Amino acid sequence: MTLPRDRLEGAGARWAAELESWAIPDEILAAAPELPWGFPTEIFRASALSAIEEPDDTPSIRRAREALEAGVPVPAAGGRVSSERSVLDVGAGAGAASLPLVPPATRVVAVDESPLLLATLEELAAVLEIPVEVVPGGWPEVAPATPVADVVVCNHVLYNVAALGPFIIALDAHARRRVVIELTEVHPLAYLNNLWKVLHGIERPHGPTAEDALAVVRGLGFDAQAERFVRPSRWGAERQALVALTRRRLCVGPERDHEIDRLLQDGDRGLVTIWWDRVMPSA
Repeated sequence: MTLPRDRLEGAGARWAAELESWAIPDEILAAAPELPWGFPTEIFRASALSAIEEPDDTPSIRRAREALEAGVPVPAAGGRVSSERSVLDVGAGAGAASLPLVPPATRVVAVDESPLLLATLEELAAVLEIPVEVVPGGWPEVAPATPVADVVVCNHVLYNVAALGPFIIALDAHARRRVVIELTEVHPLAYLNNLWKVLHGIERPHGPTAEDALAVVRGLGFDAQAERFVRPSRWGAERQALVALTRRRLCVGPERDHEIDRLLQDGDRGLVTIWWDRVMPSA
């Protein structure tokens, strides 16, 4: 059921405010050897390759696959009947969420702000002989230029989105059958809170959480389901790259790598799949 407008706006405002609380203090940011944001392309590539070669049987994969497999042929241009089963991957990175869905998917549309990551996705898709269309840019800004797909997937993006309502509405509008979102149960940087305390002597936030995201989704009127599960991080095998990325996140130099490697815990992560079926308007 849709929340009353004041409660819905309150849920969205709390989400945005809690994300804002993750801002790095100015004095620490000014002293950082390099900017703390972004991800190395090689980590995304390794994660996508791992997902393709050894697909996980997660709720996210299962819910997307079952919607694709349940699809029926649809009319296409010129009176033809198309059996295409398409996936739209928003915040695609190198394709870890979408490429493992082929088959049953026969086509992937990928949206991402990084041209380098989209090029990596295209390279992997070419090796797998997967038809792919890339749309560079941020969501939902590029939504008008993005085709509709049978299933929309969006993995590990929501914690980067302050205006969650318009983002979610645009996801739903681009799905013929189902939207599947995956995110960590708590903020993905919360596992570094102890390191922030040790290296900088400051306390970091803990929210928002997947439960807060679910409240916004349901408040918009979508009959969303949530499934919780645990999975090891796909980045654990790339320990050196993970330590380097962590150092960057913490705004310190390589002289702290040994300490970071000793303190960094990279075990199983609590994850949540949020999904709902698209309710098409009556004719």
